[in-house]
Amino acid sequence: MSNVKKILKIVISLLLAGIVVTVLAAGAVYWQSSDRLAQKYTVVVKPAPVHPVDAAALARGRHLAETRGCVECHGADYGGAKVVDDPAMGRLHGPNLTRGHGGLPADFTDADWERAIRHGVARDGRGLFLMPSTDYARFTTQDMSDLIAHLKSVPPVNRDRVPLSVGPVARTLLLAGKIKLAADEIDHKTLAPSDVVPGVTVAYGQYLAASCTGCHGATLAGGRIDIGPPDWPPASNLTPHASGRLAKWSEADFMKTLRTSRRPDGSELNPVMPRVFANLTDVETRALWAYLQTLPPLATGSR
Repeated sequence: MSNVKKILKIVISLLLAGIVVTVLAAGAVYWQSSDRLAQKYTVVVKPAPVHPVDAAALARGRHLAETRGCVECHGADYGGAKVVDDPAMGRLHGPNLTRGHGGLPADFTDADWERAIRHGVARDGRGLFLMPSTDYARFTTQDMSDLIAHLKSVPPVNRDRVPLSVGPVARTLLLAGKIKLAADEIDHKTLAPSDVVPGVTVAYGQYLAASCTGCHGATLAGGRIDIGPPDWPPASNLTPHASGRLAKWSEADFMKTLRTSRRPDGSELNPVMPRVFANLTDVETRALWAYLQTLPPLATGSR
């Protein structure tokens, strides 16, 4: 009986030690990730050239907002929307971008808009969590001007901001470098707007493809999406590699898939793939296809 008691004591001691280690590790992750999230960035926003705000500019700004992910995170009315609500990843909601209750303050300036969109930095200097500013960092001055003009024109929505709550897995991924703050990825001192001209060109396609890198990776070879919940499927390979689908598609197949959210074989794209890309113009879609054809063929997951 004494041996049984000794074994039981050892087992209990090991369990308690394991619990203590787990609690300490969790505390370290929470403390270090909180420190990361509170980090401040000094960004000097260069005054953007003033462009006339007319009906065409507002329409272009709305098109950009609806096809570059703004409505996916902030809602069709820009009053804020759920992005992720998962115990592992946290409660992540796009904030209210309107002037209604719970939205932006009355003194929010064009420089504040540009700092957030182009640099991924809040007005108080914090890096914005999951704000994909690397997608928008090289926006042309015209596109940035039109987008800001549209966002400033939307009707006020009264909706309280849902506080950011970063879950344990997201915090761990942040410390491991799997989830990156755009504010860390962007070279704020040398950042300059693109001077690309819209057209069915590889250059314009590359400009547009920046909006694809968040899920498909910097190489666009797809694979696991670190910024999403664990149950998100891997992103498709957009390079012309045999392990991906695009190597077997035509430009018409690609355009139809974006328009209908169905592949040429009739299968439906996973809901994680934003449906707003269906609103890309023919020029944008064809330019994007032209650029994807120039990518080096990489095996799926070679992010």
